[in-house]
Amino acid sequence: MKTNPEKFGATPHQPSLWTRADALKVRADDPTTTQPLVRADFPVLNNDVFIWDTMPLRDLDGNVTSVDGWSVIFTLTADRHPNDPQYLDEDGNYDILRDWNDRHGRAKMYYWFSRTGKNWEFGGRVMAEGVSPTAREWAGTPILLNDRGEVDLYYTAVTPGATIVKVRGRVVTTEHGVSMVGFEKVKPLFEADGNMYQTEAQNAFWGFRDPWPFRDPKDGKLYMLFEGNVAGERGSHKVGEAEIGDVPPGYEDVGNSRYQTACVGIAVARDADGDDWEMLPPLLTAVGVNDQTERPHFVFQDGKYYLFTISHTFTYADGVTGPDGVYGFVADSLFGPYVPLNGSGLVLGNPSSQPFQTYSHYVMPNGLVTSFIDSVPTDETGTQIRVGGTEAPTVGMKIKGQQTFVVAEYDYGYIPPMLDVTLK
Repeated sequence: MKTNPEKFGATPHQPSLWTRADALKVRADDPTTTQPLVRADFPVLNNDVFIWDTMPLRDLDGNVTSVDGWSVIFTLTADRHPNDPQYLDEDGNYDILRDWNDRHGRAKMYYWFSRTGKNWEFGGRVMAEGVSPTAREWAGTPILLNDRGEVDLYYTAVTPGATIVKVRGRVVTTEHGVSMVGFEKVKPLFEADGNMYQTEAQNAFWGFRDPWPFRDPKDGKLYMLFEGNVAGERGSHKVGEAEIGDVPPGYEDVGNSRYQTACVGIAVARDADGDDWEMLPPLLTAVGVNDQTERPHFVFQDGKYYLFTISHTFTYADGVTGPDGVYGFVADSLFGPYVPLNGSGLVLGNPSSQPFQTYSHYVMPNGLVTSFIDSVPTDETGTQIRVGGTEAPTVGMKIKGQQTFVVAEYDYGYIPPMLDVTLK
């Protein structure tokens, strides 16, 4: 939909569009944009918990950071329940798939540490029970602020509602490991407004989550990306010529794609500490194309802004499709215009033979891409699967202008630091 300037107030930009014509160029199983097959005999990081979205500790410039030689990652985590009667089948066997599918309702933020950037050691909860104001702790970003070890953890407080929040604590190191201390006071930052970003009242299936703060390398200001949906009552959006794009004859019918309204949101901080934020119009919208643009994040390279986001096959609109994976766009300035990488937006998708093998990809400035294992087939028919809930093999990717190329595969959960900070 075309943006109404009055609706957005004083707009510094117009959102870029991921069009249906762009999405028609998506091609699964292109080896340059397809994640290598994950073997069914993958190792599990910890048999007591599921993990999924992985958030490496980093600075505001995007650099993955270690402290005193310790790498640190945060993960969405939930206990496994192999002995809980509600997750036992009629024969008394553990139904791990049902347990895995229920994980979002009990998601909590945990941390892990490592000397090698892999083989992660379990640290535990970041916040004590009762600190977070809602039932679920959903994904965000941990920021190392200084050499005193102060960390701002931005995350999504969910149920009731969905609020972008942050909590400040400190990372403490010894020669034996890492501790997280002082994460005790959660500060609400902002929620969807119903004017630029859809609210739960407008759409029970809305999304508003995944904060990713950053310092703009060109103007030095503090901004934040997040996932959203374009404001308006569900089903009221128009998929017009701009959203359709330059499609060939026979592809003008958009079906029920007005229900897909994903966008990448952006906010700017009014203060240096990131305590006071102003939401701005979306950077990118996918009305008529897709309903989720999760975990948006940047890589700044060669003076360009590489915007990455993850999405699912099942969230695509009628008439277009693509694999679960990471999609990307590039611009010469923060506020665009953005064009889809590789012509379509697809950067790294699952192979069609294992469509659910990995998800929640995170592209780091060194070209490494981390994700988690969802489920992998264990037989040729694909009817038998093995649930993951653990780190996937890291993929190496090269970015060249408006194109990307898969060039390497590394160990499971390999997330090496780009710089080390010595704490004082």
